[in-house]
Amino acid sequence: MYYDHKTLLYLDGKFVKASDASTDLYSQTLHYGYGVFEGIRAYKTENGTSIFKAKEHYERLKNSAELINIPFNYNVDELVQVTYDLLEKNNLSDAYVRPLVFCDPNMSLTQPNNVSLMICAWEWGAYLGDQQLRLSVASYCRPHPRSVKIEAKVCGHYVNSILATTEAKRNGFDEALVLDSDGYLAEGPGANFFFEKDGVLYTPQLGNILPGITRATVLELGEKLGLEIKQGLFRPEELKTADSAFYCGTAAEVIGIESVDETKFPLKWSNSLGKKLQDEYSKLVRTSELKLSTVN
Repeated sequence: MYYDHKTLLYLDGKFVKASDASTDLYSQTLHYGYGVFEGIRAYKTENGTSIFKAKEHYERLKNSAELINIPFNYNVDELVQVTYDLLEKNNLSDAYVRPLVFCDPNMSLTQPNNVSLMICAWEWGAYLGDQQLRLSVASYCRPHPRSVKIEAKVCGHYVNSILATTEAKRNGFDEALVLDSDGYLAEGPGANFFFEKDGVLYTPQLGNILPGITRATVLELGEKLGLEIKQGLFRPEELKTADSAFYCGTAAEVIGIESVDETKFPLKWSNSLGKKLQDEYSKLVRTSELKLSTVN
C-alpha cells in the first residue's frame, strides 16, 4: 500500500530502496514511542509539484524534537530540498510525505545520544474521505498538558488517537471527537475541530491541542474572508445548538461533519462556512506560491 520494490526513501543522508531499509529492533522509538514525525502534503500545480508549507512542517518537526530533548542536527532548508528530490525520484506529484526522527538503541529512560531521520512518500487520498463524517465523543480524553508536551507531534502520543478512533469505528461511527482532561472540546484523533453557530466559527484554543498547520491556514483564510472566528474553551453540550462543524488537518484537509453522537447539524454543508473554507483551502494548496520543483 505504501511502497513497492521500486520505491525510494531517504534515510540518514542517502536514498535507499524502501524494501531494503532496516532499523535496529532495540531502538528507543520502537520500545517507548520516543520519536517525532510530521505529515506533509505535496500537490500537483500548473507549475509542477508544490509541497504545501514544507518549511513550516520541518520547523515544527525540529521544535517537536527539541521539546522532548531529541537531538535535531538537520538544516530545515536542506530537508525541504531533499523532499522535492525524493518526490522526483519516485515520480510523485500528489503525495503524502512522512518524515520521522527515531532514536538509536537505548533501553534506559534517558534522552538519546544519536538519532536517525527517515523521509518517505506515497500517494494517499484525503485521510477521512470526502463525505461528511459521523462522530462520537470518545471515552478517552487527550493527554494532560502537564503530563506530556502536547504541542509536540510525538510518536507515542498517537496511541491515544488509535484508541479513540478504534472505539468510534467499533461503535459504528466514522471517527471520534476527543475532549480534554477537563471535559472541554479538544480535537479529533488526527485533525483539529471547528464548529459554526449563527454565522460565527468557534475552535478550541491552544494549550490542550496540537497546533495544526492546517488549522493555522484555516484561521488565515477565515480572516481573509472576513469571518468571525473565536478561540476558547467550549463544552460538548454547545454542539447541540451548533449549525455545522468540520475537521481540518494535513492528511484530512478540510472535511465536513454530519453529526456528533447521532445529533445532526441542521445547516447544509454546501451552505456552511466550512464549505467556503474547504473550497478556499483546496484552491490555495493547488496554486501555492511556495517553492516549486520541476516534477511534472
